[in-house]
Amino acid sequence: MDHRAAQVAAVAALAEPTRRRLYDHVVRQAEPVGRDEVAAALGVPRATVAFHLDRLVADGLLDVHFERRSGRTGPGAGRPAKLYRRSGDPVAVSLPERHYDLAGELLAAALTEAEASGERPAAVLGRRAHDRGRELAAADGARGRDAVLRVLEAHGYEPRVAGDAVTLRNCPFHTLARAHTELVCGMNLRLVEGVLDAAEPSGLAARLQPEDGACCVRLDGARDG
Repeated sequence: MDHRAAQVAAVAALAEPTRRRLYDHVVRQAEPVGRDEVAAALGVPRATVAFHLDRLVADGLLDVHFERRSGRTGPGAGRPAKLYRRSGDPVAVSLPERHYDLAGELLAAALTEAEASGERPAAVLGRRAHDRGRELAAADGARGRDAVLRVLEAHGYEPRVAGDAVTLRNCPFHTLARAHTELVCGMNLRLVEGVLDAAEPSGLAARLQPEDGACCVRLDGARDG
């Protein structure tokens, strides 16, 4: 199961009412809690609690922590208790797909660097976005047009091939791009260019072409010279 499918499955797991009650109870506690505590607090049979808590762990919503609550160690101290707490990994699903975490990371890093160097923030942002695009393509490990499409699909752009051109039907930074069009679209363009540079030769070139309901970046067949 890929990452996005796993995130969707995790959210879907909370649609079951009892499981959602158990999850809400666990995450409201200041310390990890055990099955017996949850069962007593919510009036749910222990076997049912155990089943749902372990399902929440499998779906990445809760983490397991083992601890001897007696304070004793060594022989005779008993088995450590199995305790549950909120997972440290965030779960988020958006339709259409959005990646505001990536935009926030790039913007914050660019501002920090610009304050230290005195360089224009937009220039730093463009460079960092290009570097990140190269990293995304390098992680795929492949080159060429198919690699570009695969990387962009994996990061929410929804590429659609139309002859020699590729339109990007979704903007992962949609709300930010509407409010700060020039800055965010420039970042978007440089990120896509980074993907193209790392995956060359792809036969594609990126350019800005804003379109309602789509990404501001379009890919066309590269021209020689």
